[in-house]
Amino acid sequence: MKKIIETINLSVHYGQTEALKDVSFAVEQGDFVGLVGPNGGGKTTLAKSVLGLLPVASGKILLFNQAIESFDDFKRIGYLPQKHTGINQLFPASVEEVVLLGILSSKKWPRKINQKDRQRIDELLKSLGISNLKGKLISELSGGQQQKVFLARAIASEPELLILDEPSTALDPNSREQFFAQLKELNSQKKTTIILITHDTGYVGKYANKLLYIDRKLVFFVKIADFCPSGEIESCFEKSDKHIIWHQHK
Repeated sequence: MKKIIETINLSVHYGQTEALKDVSFAVEQGDFVGLVGPNGGGKTTLAKSVLGLLPVASGKILLFNQAIESFDDFKRIGYLPQKHTGINQLFPASVEEVVLLGILSSKKWPRKINQKDRQRIDELLKSLGISNLKGKLISELSGGQQQKVFLARAIASEPELLILDEPSTALDPNSREQFFAQLKELNSQKKTTIILITHDTGYVGKYANKLLYIDRKLVFFVKIADFCPSGEIESCFEKSDKHIIWHQHK
């Protein structure tokens, strides 16, 4: 199976603080990985390192079998950060314009939007149930609506890898269910490889196929079926904290 991400003895520092130490794992094409761990355990640090947003203290990162230092095809990667610092939400931009930025970012110069791109946006908004928001300003939307818009922007260019950092925090229970179902559809139908940072461990058990637990170091990286061999996935993950504590102290 084709490797999408591979880290080899990865260590990352914030000043004198060691945020990650000797982390090694490989994510394969079509994986849906739940990235979990305690607050401050390095989950977001790992994601930002893979995206080239943080320097590596030691070790290696490979993206699509290429060293990150020489990798320049980031249009193959979609990213939904925990905080959307890239767009001023008070700027008078419509939902359509925000999502179009996801397509523009993947285009070569001259960057122009065509009719096919606009059809792509219409399809995306429809699939996420937000077609009615197309002409609204991003500042007029609720937190949950904005999150769906930013997801649409992240997947607009049809990335091969999608990294999401706590994407469901602003969603109500019904929207959260729809959101995760959309991710599962991307994974199963589009074969998009997904890394999902989340505290919603119930959804990890329901939708992901692998579990990556980070607490500054790699605690474990397993298939969900191996983590919970009984098959009772959701009940297993309701008690996942106990499993994790057991693994850490074994």
